[in-house]
This record gives sequence, structure tokens and C-alpha cells, in this order.
Amino acid sequence: MDLKKILPENGPPIDQVSKYIEKYKNDLIVIKYGGNVFIDRNIFNNFIEDISILNKLGLSIVIIHGGGPRIKRELDKSNITSKFIRGLRVTDAKVINIVEKVLIEFNEDIVSSLKEKGVKAISLNTKQNCVIEIIPEDKELGFVGIPDKINVHIIKDKIENNLIPIISPLGLGTNNQAYNINGDNAAGAIAKSLKSRRLLLMTNVEGVLDKNKKLIQEISTSEILEMIKNGTITEGMIPKINTCLDAINNGVTAVAIIDGRKKHSVLFEIFSDKGSGTLIR
Repeated sequence: MDLKKILPENGPPIDQVSKYIEKYKNDLIVIKYGGNVFIDRNIFNNFIEDISILNKLGLSIVIIHGGGPRIKRELDKSNITSKFIRGLRVTDAKVINIVEKVLIEFNEDIVSSLKEKGVKAISLNTKQNCVIEIIPEDKELGFVGIPDKINVHIIKDKIENNLIPIISPLGLGTNNQAYNINGDNAAGAIAKSLKSRRLLLMTNVEGVLDKNKKLIQEISTSEILEMIKNGTITEGMIPKINTCLDAINNGVTAVAIIDGRKKHSVLFEIFSDKGSGTLIR
């Protein structure tokens, strides 16, 4: 394999890449592409390029995407103001239809963008090959679900056929009703069910910052709990961290929170010694 031809010039050093390809070649990596990173098309294209490189290098990948900003844009067009409870969007019948439509469109956008790069990917969402069964989170939230069961065989079947599964954070409840799921929760549930080697959460922040707002490159679960206790890690980051801790306590070897705005952040995280965000072991 000619790595020089596959890797971007401004990516991780080739000698480090070959070492890590060996390390990950029989493992599964789950990537959550989310936060506000996808509104910017350049960032989106960079992400697509990174995934196509991972694919050419023979790694097995599963992608879960979010869609918050796109959903907000569509709801604004319909003059619907979202109400949030504990950071979760209250989702009535009208809202869930818009959410489902937006997420599936975005899902198909990722699939077709990868196909343009010669990568075979497949949509898994509530309309086809749904892999997430949910239990409703809370009556007052409406159609918001918590992942209850992941149909792992569907995902594994796609991977065995050399396809990259692209999964929407949507699940089905009783009567095949679609429910919206927090993207991080969906990613965590899938990574746990697949016992993946890595879970990468791509966001629009650098990673976990210490008291002096400096990036922490690697941290243990006990140190993280201490930082939540002493208030270093606050509000928005806490649910993300809880997803990470839950995944690690349930068979995922390590989780990284990485900055999706940085060029080739996925490649640097997987194939370089210093990574590109915060690694939680």
C-alpha cells in the first residue's frame, strides 16, 4: 500500500500512520459527527476526505451524525420555536416529522458525498434498516427516545460487506413511531453494543480543558469525575462526558473528544502519537 499516495500532505507523519494501521486493522471505530461542525461545508468536505482515507487504509468505521443546526434552520422556516428541557428539544408530532426529514436528508448527503470519493456507504435510519429501538425518555419531551436495543447484526452485516454504515440519531418506538435521540447518546449506545475499540466524538470545541483553559490530551475516568466535582467541567460538556464514561465502563477501550474544525482531526486522532483532542481511557 503506497501511503504517500493515500495520505494528505498536511496529515499525520507516515511512520506513525503505518504503526497505527497495524494496531487498528481488526478493530472497529465509531465516529460521531456532530455539534455545529457541519454547517460549514469546508469542514464537512474535510470530514468526508478523512473517512475516505480511513476506508482506503482498510479500517472498519461506523458513523453516527447529529443535525441540531440543520433542524433549527428548518424549524425556523416553519416558524416553530423549540422549547428545551434539560438540553433536549421538546418534540411534538409536527416537530418529529421535520426532525426525521432533516436527519434522513443529511444522512443521505453523507452517503452520496462518500460515494463521490469512491467509498461505499449505506444509510441506516428510521425509514430503512433502522438499528435503534427506543424507550420514550419522558412524557413532557414528546417524541424523544433513549436507545434501548441496538440491532447489531444489521450494522455488522453492512461492515462485512465493506460498507460504511451511516446512522441517523433516530429510533423506532411502539407502532413504528420515529423518535429523536440525542446524537451522543446514540453514538455511545452503538459503540457499547459493538464493543468498538474507539469512539470519537467530533465537536466544535478543542476537547476537555483544564482550569486554565488548556487542552488536556489524555485523562483517566477518575480524573474526569474529580473535574466534574470541582466544577472544571461544566454544563454543556457534562452530558458528553457521561456518554464517554458510560462507553468506557461498557467495553469501549477509549473515547476521544476531538475538534472537528481542525483539518484532518480524525486522522491525527487515530494515526498520531499526540492525537487531536482529549483521549479518555
